[in-house]
Amino acid sequence: MQTGLAPLIFELCTIIISAAILGTLFLYARQPIILAYIAAGIIIGPQGLNLIHNAGNITQIGNLGVILLLFLIGLNLQPKKLLQLFKESSLVTFATSGFFFLVSLIVALACLFPLGESLIIAAAMMFSSTVIGLKLIPTTTLHHKHMGEVMTSVLLIQDLLAISVLIFLNIGGGNAIIIAFAMMLLKFTGLCLLAYVGVRYIILPLFSRFDVIQEYSFVMTLAWCFFLAELGHQAGLSYESGAFVAGVSIAVSRVSQVISIHLKPLREFFLILFFFAIGARMDLAAGNLYSLLGIGFGILLVPIKSWGFNKALTLAHENPGLTRELGARLSQASEFSFLVAYTATNNDMLSPAATLFIQTTTITTFVISTYWVVRRYPTPISIDNTLRRD
Repeated sequence: MQTGLAPLIFELCTIIISAAILGTLFLYARQPIILAYIAAGIIIGPQGLNLIHNAGNITQIGNLGVILLLFLIGLNLQPKKLLQLFKESSLVTFATSGFFFLVSLIVALACLFPLGESLIIAAAMMFSSTVIGLKLIPTTTLHHKHMGEVMTSVLLIQDLLAISVLIFLNIGGGNAIIIAFAMMLLKFTGLCLLAYVGVRYIILPLFSRFDVIQEYSFVMTLAWCFFLAELGHQAGLSYESGAFVAGVSIAVSRVSQVISIHLKPLREFFLILFFFAIGARMDLAAGNLYSLLGIGFGILLVPIKSWGFNKALTLAHENPGLTRELGARLSQASEFSFLVAYTATNNDMLSPAATLFIQTTTITTFVISTYWVVRRYPTPISIDNTLRRD
């Protein structure tokens, strides 16, 4: 075996073994298994036993799970249905994002952060986690019920807003922002057109000819997913947006549902790494004022977000039961919060204290929201047999 691969294989083996051991203990204790993955990152990560020296490498591998997650969502959404969902959910998404931005801005200023840093903190807290939100909702609800449709559309619009924030941070200000935003929309439109042409004239004919060979359909679908994901990244969008477009473009094919089932175990493996990396980023030994403030704000932000979504969806005339459950499922901050903090730090727009505040707040909301949803609502990983659904 090549010696260069040995450290990576050791780290992957250590992560999976620790996740399995802690997962067993958490299940015996009737706790959500996702929290076991985060706890594994804390214990054996760089800030713990240091068996995993570089959480960044695991984060990059774990992001493949996010790419596959968005691709699988796209596989179950017809293009016409997607446009309809965007029309229905855009107002709710913009209204709630603006409300969360204002609340977070007030809290950041109250914590004595400068105005510039407070604006970035507020932008980082606007969004909800695509990974946690979609991971914890039963597959049948996600793909075949109104709740799943509303959640998907809200999260996707939020992802586009998050990309806009990242563009803003990389550009700085002035008329260049408007130009960059217009270019983003143009690139996204071009990506969609390319996906449509590619599927109609290349992918579907190949499926028709070789669909009896399941391995070929599997490989070709994965290739299309990662091709458009990389293309989206190179175009300045994101891997996730490219993967989602790839999924939607193949949704018109009859093999999309079969491919969706086959890809699910692969997605779950990479998502374990994703949640492990979240825990590995946590430095509980730091324990300074800003990490404590972040924990406190995270505790407050979960009910604030739940209330905000509940009210907005109620005003949109959604069912009361749906509004309460969606409020809980969307009550956390987003994985984009880490990316916003990273981008702002690289551009010398954010201090280490503000970065720590964002990270601590985000992780706190992940833990509380996950615990709340798994304990009270149907999920694929619930301990309670009456709530476990997929």
